[in-house]
Amino acid sequence: MARTAVPYSSLLPNADVADPAGTGNGHTIAKAVPELTVLRVVAGATGGNVTVKAGQNPPAIAAAMGDLVVAVGNGATRWIGPFESGRFLQADGSLLVDIATGFVAGSISAFKIPRNT
Repeated sequence: MARTAVPYSSLLPNADVADPAGTGNGHTIAKAVPELTVLRVVAGATGGNVTVKAGQNPPAIAAAMGDLVVAVGNGATRWIGPFESGRFLQADGSLLVDIATGFVAGSISAFKIPRNT
């Protein structure tokens, strides 16, 4: 399946960030830093499951714990994360996120949390 690249929006210390436009289904976050990543998922007219895919071992030594599945209700907004590299990091350094096919007009955005100010 072809995946849509989701760029990071970096949260800034002592500053603000404009609300980014989200993207559609089947996502990849390249060069991911799972421990500093939070996803904002907005459901459209119909909700559905959002699945953060388990990683590959190596590097994800806890990948056997499986996917993280979060149910998002109709028109709801959910914040998901941060994540563990040991469970979710793919071999190419990305995070993979799937959204249910019935997730009409939904979107996803990825935010990177600053480490220190």
